[in-house]
Amino acid sequence: MNQKHKIFIGIIIVLLVIVGGWAGLTKAGHIPNFLNIEILCPENNNNFGGKIYYDRDGSYYDRGGSDMPPINTPMYKPVIYLYPTEKQDILVQFNYEGKFIAEYPKYDQSIKGWRVTAYPDGRIINRADNREYSYLFWEGVSDKIVDWDLSTGFVVKGEDTREFLQKVLAEMGLAPKEYNEFIVYWYPLMKDNQYNLIHFADKQYTDMAQLNVTPSPDSTLRVFMVFKPLTQKIDIEEQKIPLFERKGFTVIEWGGTEIK
Repeated sequence: MNQKHKIFIGIIIVLLVIVGGWAGLTKAGHIPNFLNIEILCPENNNNFGGKIYYDRDGSYYDRGGSDMPPINTPMYKPVIYLYPTEKQDILVQFNYEGKFIAEYPKYDQSIKGWRVTAYPDGRIINRADNREYSYLFWEGVSDKIVDWDLSTGFVVKGEDTREFLQKVLAEMGLAPKEYNEFIVYWYPLMKDNQYNLIHFADKQYTDMAQLNVTPSPDSTLRVFMVFKPLTQKIDIEEQKIPLFERKGFTVIEWGGTEIK
């Protein structure tokens, strides 16, 4: 092999390293090649040796050696409203099986939550910065892959999603301000799908994102929507929506996730 051939082969190898890295096709940190040269490549690895791929929204995929990455469940825009019967100092804490990727106001890791002063009209003063907020906001990615129970739910045309959410969220117990803010966030992500399979998770969600409020509220409603875009309508058992009664000190939360 002459010098020109060696230079040409070297250039090809470098290009394979670059393209392989971009495409996420490297295995075990090296690229085997026809010259039997092991070329080390940097990778993001989790604690179990699997490669992690980060999506642009902060969610991540843990390949774990599989050709197709399983999806760790992202929790999008859960927001928490507090409605005490009178001005009240409140501690809101989470026991979450995952990683926070965004919070507003800032989540205090030392107490695993927020210390706030809340008012009956929903206003919240965060004690850490003495600023006013409409609600407590967080987003996170779960530590585990959740096999959401979609055995019941609703199949709704994308173009009908707005009206469906207005109706069902009101029936679930959200006030107009709350379900309007829910729809403003989620409707743009759902309207252009031919159909949406929609399920409102209960225990599956609350077990992995345990909410502790002190003093204890008299009534709590946690609405977490799981939806999956569909290209055609399917038959599914309609989900039964339990009645919710607001009484005394009330805590309301809504959020959701998309199954792609």
